[in-house]
Order: sequence, then structure tokens, then C-alpha cells
Amino acid sequence: MTLTRKIAFEEHFSAVGFDDYSKAFVKHINTQASSELNVRLADFDDTRIRLMDQYAIDYVILSQTGPGVQNEPDTATAVHRSRQNNDFLAAQIDRNRERFGGFATLPMQDPDAAIEELRRTVNDLGFKGALVNGHTHGVYYDDRKYDPFWAELEKLGVPLYLHPFDAYDIPHAYSGHPELVGATWGWGVEAGTHALRLLFGGVFDRFPGVKVILGHMGEGLPFQRWRFDSRFAVYPHGVSLKQQPSQYIGSNILITTSGVCSHAALQGAIAEMGPQAVMFSVDYPYESIELAANFIDTAPLDEQTKNMVCYGNAKKLFNL
Repeated sequence: MTLTRKIAFEEHFSAVGFDDYSKAFVKHINTQASSELNVRLADFDDTRIRLMDQYAIDYVILSQTGPGVQNEPDTATAVHRSRQNNDFLAAQIDRNRERFGGFATLPMQDPDAAIEELRRTVNDLGFKGALVNGHTHGVYYDDRKYDPFWAELEKLGVPLYLHPFDAYDIPHAYSGHPELVGATWGWGVEAGTHALRLLFGGVFDRFPGVKVILGHMGEGLPFQRWRFDSRFAVYPHGVSLKQQPSQYIGSNILITTSGVCSHAALQGAIAEMGPQAVMFSVDYPYESIELAANFIDTAPLDEQTKNMVCYGNAKKLFNL
């Protein structure tokens, strides 16, 4: 089997002192697995680099594991801890800039502070964008108070990775089924819905250069593009867009393969969105690098498409 060069960018770490936040992510994982995760989240030099070398991952963009400061109730603390986290990550990157880049942690509790920290991390620390773990205490980023944030993201030319977390209100339909609330189902629904709020809320019309990335094969959105157009045409509810909904999915909304190692799903996503909108990632350490790399290396894609998905699209997006 030939190994294809790869870039991955849903790849997580945890800064010192952020364990209290991440308990919300790992509380349903058994104790042994949780302990192993914590070891891998804290590792920058040993297992992570060895696995990257073994599976031809040239470069990764690291992000603080969720939910991070999105779960912080105090705004001033969120601002302070975002800066602390980003400085910690910058120090790790500085030790190995050929292999590591960074996504900023942002205090979305305060849009002005989020703009300031985004600007600082991109301009001063060389970060490649930001990763935000969904809503912040029930506030979604189609809210017009975030328009200056989207304007700054567009101006800087970097993307936002919209990572899942729990819904603000757990739907009644999940009652008695905790297995539906998190990563198995609920997180993907939550992240996909948030992205649709941005789309139908006109964020991409007001800021057409904005790029939002969804993991997990696009949280299901690529496979509903036709229906979004069909039903929105009948039920617009007073919403007006400059394009059909499907046209934003593949241009403003890009996706990664993280956590979905299915050749059929990969081929379907590429068929729906085009090969330029789909990129490889792992979701390490929550998913296996070996499994993800073997999945993409054996994917039934032509060489040009595989190289775009594994390396070329990310290289272009992040100006590497």
C-alpha cells in the first residue's frame, strides 16, 4: 500500500490546567480510556510524532480539546485563559514548527475580545485560524453582534473550525437515551445545525470570504444539499439568500473526514461538494491515526483527488 502525504487539523492537545473543562467531554468514557486520552493529549514529542512519521502525516494543526473556554461562565476568566492557552500552544509549536501549527482558542463570550485574540494569534503567533467548540452558553454566532468577528476572520483570510459540543438544551427526544446526546449523534446534529444557522442567517452573504470547517464528514450536511434547496424554496419563512443553500456547502462550508472512515461516505461527500471541499483529518487522540490513515490510503480515489484531499486542499487553505 502506498502512503500518501497528509496534513491533519482536527488534532487535539490539552494545556496544563484545562482538565476541568474537558471533563464534560470525557465523563462518559471509562476510567482507563480517559487516562490514556489524557496522556496523549499532553504529548507533543513522543507518540504523536512517531505516529505522524509512521503514517506519512507531514504536518498537523493543533487545537485545545473541547469544550475549553466555551464552557467558562465568567467572561474575564475566559479571556485570560484563552490567551494563556494560546501562549502555551505557541511555545510547543516553536519547538517544532516544521510539524506543528495552531488553531486559536477564543473567548466568544465577548466578541471584541475574541477579535483581539484572533488578530494576536494570527498576526503575532502565526496561528492558522481558530477552533471553537460550538455555542457559548446558548449563544450562536449568527447573532449580529458577531458580525465584526466574521469581518475580521475574512480580513485575516483564516478559517474557523466549528467543533461539536452538547446542545444548550438537551432535546426531549433524547430522554432515557444518553447514548444519543454526545458524539454518537447529538454532537453532530448540534454542529450541523449551528452551521446552518450561519448559512440561513446570512453570514456568508455578508462575509463571502469566510470559511467554516466541519469535521466528521460534514456532520451530515453534504448529503442533504438537494433537500435544503428543495424545501427552502417552498418554506423560506421570510429568509432571503443570494444563492441556493447548497451553493454555500462546498464553498463557505468545508469539511474534514475526521472520525468517519467510510469509503462510501467519502465518495458521496466528494460527489456532492467537489474534491476541493473535502480534507483529511483524524480527530486524534479520540480516533486512531492508524485507522484514519489506512482508510484514506486505501480509498478508491484517483491519485489527483487523493492528493487534494490528503494534502493539497489544506496546503492551499492554510497557505502552507
